[in-house]
Amino acid sequence: MKGKIAQADGGTLFLDEIGDMPLELQTRLLRVLEERQVQPLGSDVSVPVDICLISATHCDLLDKIAQGAFREDLYYRINGLTLALPALRERQDKAELIRRVLAAEGQADVDIAEDAFRVLSNYPWPGNLRQLRNTLRTAAALCEGGLIRLEDLDHEIAASALAEGGEPPSVEPDQASPLDSAERQALIDELSRQKWNVSRAAVALGVSRNTLYRKMRKHGIGYPRPDQ
Repeated sequence: MKGKIAQADGGTLFLDEIGDMPLELQTRLLRVLEERQVQPLGSDVSVPVDICLISATHCDLLDKIAQGAFREDLYYRINGLTLALPALRERQDKAELIRRVLAAEGQADVDIAEDAFRVLSNYPWPGNLRQLRNTLRTAAALCEGGLIRLEDLDHEIAASALAEGGEPPSVEPDQASPLDSAERQALIDELSRQKWNVSRAAVALGVSRNTLYRKMRKHGIGYPRPDQ
């Protein structure tokens, strides 16, 4: 069987996470790039190859070089042009990107409710595009009537709408009735018991997630930040 380099002959070889490549393989790759030929496993004959190399990494390769984990000569051999790709949270085209990812998942006929779309646009997406793709795929499978609603999103993502900067409470604390105050405290107590897992809290309270989210918005209950 042909190796990846031989298969890329006449085209482009993409190496993902090149910063994690073992030093031994780095040496072999450097030799291939310098000599423009590869020796197949089990053969004593080298085969010429003509490839264009594109590599990607999440590492700082200069730090890797300083640590002795990446060859400096290989770094300068592959570093012809560097493109720094922004994290998803830093992109200005998230709204269009969300629609494109949803269509790419074969869900072009699925729409997203306004409040759910706002949450998706404002969420920081620590898992970047992989997390966005998985979130939309799951939500599209769970939604009804071809519309993704807030309750169809992962509870952590949906609850981010209730964090700082979310919707204001519809009842001011000093104007709340004793019944409202008691309900608010009961919700907070149960959410705390369930470690702010909205799905489990909803089950314990005997209501749907959608109802619980609505009551949290009503009482101005914000989702606690990780450092709290």
